[in-house]
Amino acid sequence: MRHRGGGAVNERQHGEHGHVPVMAERMFDLLAPALTRTDSDGTGAVLVDGTLGAGGHTEYFLTRLPGLVVHAIDRDTSAIGIASERLAGFGDRVFFHHARYDEIDDVVARAGLSTVDGVLLDLGVSSMQLDRTDRGFAYSVDAPLDMRMNSDDDLTAADILNTYEHGALARVLSEYGEERFAGKIASAVLRERAIEPFTTSGRLVELLYATIPAATRRTGGHPAKRTFQALRIEVNHELDSLRGVIPASLDVLAVGGRLAVMSYQSLEDRIVKRDFAQAVRNTTPAGLPVDLPGTAARFALVTRGAEQADATEREANPRSAPVRIRAIERVAEDEGGTR
Repeated sequence: MRHRGGGAVNERQHGEHGHVPVMAERMFDLLAPALTRTDSDGTGAVLVDGTLGAGGHTEYFLTRLPGLVVHAIDRDTSAIGIASERLAGFGDRVFFHHARYDEIDDVVARAGLSTVDGVLLDLGVSSMQLDRTDRGFAYSVDAPLDMRMNSDDDLTAADILNTYEHGALARVLSEYGEERFAGKIASAVLRERAIEPFTTSGRLVELLYATIPAATRRTGGHPAKRTFQALRIEVNHELDSLRGVIPASLDVLAVGGRLAVMSYQSLEDRIVKRDFAQAVRNTTPAGLPVDLPGTAARFALVTRGAEQADATEREANPRSAPVRIRAIERVAEDEGGTR
């Protein structure tokens, strides 16, 4: 969830646009070492913002690095429209691409580039989407059960609730929402949809209050949080996209380039952690005095473990509380001399 904060630039952004990028200064610190080059023709480094949203991070980076060029990706056309207006003053230093972030390799190729210097991924649903009540992402207001990040997609949250069989629905709630009462909730949904199909979030929230035991409701946060997360992930195929974007992003990095990822829930962070661990592995058999060809690690971790927002950040932006940040750098070319 992309509510962000910190620094004078961010205060200006908040005043003008209402959306402040979470941990913008820390993300800048992690990526800036890869973004300070200037080529002989005067062109600067290239950053891909794979999760443009309202454009807060892109604005922060463009303001701090006058030579930087950003290619910004979002699957939500309304986000691109809002960010385009916000970033209009940067002219041809920012380019917008309507795509999923796991299509980053295609975006880079279409831009006429072979590599980029940095990639920023701020996962999950953006603050702009949460604030649009008609999109159905928030469980605090009654709204259509939509949850599509790309309104051109077919599947909605209502479709899932009204058509999935018990086993499939329980799997979604358990796997993507880590919901302990997935089977019980699925049974309640099937029973209620036989009376009347689900169309709005208010009715689903009422069902969840009635289904989840009172003791759990008192201690486990809002009873709708896990179900709404699960539905959103299923609607947008978020984890499938994440599994694709990490290797694709690593592949387009130049030597010295960095990838930084902000995750907001454990399912995302586990995927990022796993893929980063695999990328930094040295596969030379133990005991050999030198690395065999093609076995040395081509990446190195920039962060040790997952970094979290500090108390100041959490107070300024409560939605930054669950954030986990990991960063990685390409340190060597691929075998064969590419990158």
